[in-house]
Amino acid sequence: MKKTIILMALVLALGVSFALAQQPGQQPETRPVTVMQPMPDFTLPALDGGQVTLSALRGRNVMIIFSRGYAAENAWCTICQYQYAELVMRELRDKVREKYDLEVLFVLPYDKDVVTKWRDIVPEQLEKIKKWKNPADPAALDETARRRLERYKMIFPLDIAPADIEAKPGEPARPFPVLMDADRALTKRLGVFATEWGGSKVDQGIPSVYIVDKAGTLRFKYIGQTTVDRPSYDYLFKILDCVGAGK
Repeated sequence: MKKTIILMALVLALGVSFALAQQPGQQPETRPVTVMQPMPDFTLPALDGGQVTLSALRGRNVMIIFSRGYAAENAWCTICQYQYAELVMRELRDKVREKYDLEVLFVLPYDKDVVTKWRDIVPEQLEKIKKWKNPADPAALDETARRRLERYKMIFPLDIAPADIEAKPGEPARPFPVLMDADRALTKRLGVFATEWGGSKVDQGIPSVYIVDKAGTLRFKYIGQTTVDRPSYDYLFKILDCVGAGK
């Protein structure tokens, strides 16, 4: 009798566990992908319309940039928009997608309204950075302000003006798909979404970069430890050369 009761209790417990696992809306399991393993497929809507499926890009290298988005409530991560603008500028100037047989995807964990605001404010953020890097009277800065200025120059090495990311006639004004992971299914699965990170409590992405080769294999990933430790594009281009993409 006791064995029967114990067996029934175990079956009931397993059934409850299975039912809970099937509950709609349950948080997706975090399953970080390993370098040199196949990158999990995904499909996300693009801000400019349509959808992008990773497996449909097979045959090209893919760089997936997970942007932080909000750095605090009602405050954007300026570094993210600079990062976007810098790659736009490099694409318009150097044709990096053609050179590395590359597609670039920016992913943000928000809906269309929020992602639209994120991208539309890029020119304003570039002007803000310009003012930070060019104070009216540098000689009058105290030691704290001088250290802050040096930090700005390190984080934002290039002087990018809004005009620098304007496409020439016949070129796409917005060359990279910006994807919306509104339900956070992908970012949570990969462990690059947080509600508290970098000293702020807000729904945000953890700034990260994944490079997937033409066969769909993950060849490089970096998940940010702080908001300022992102690998430079020159470094990432060297990774693409190692992948064998360079022409």
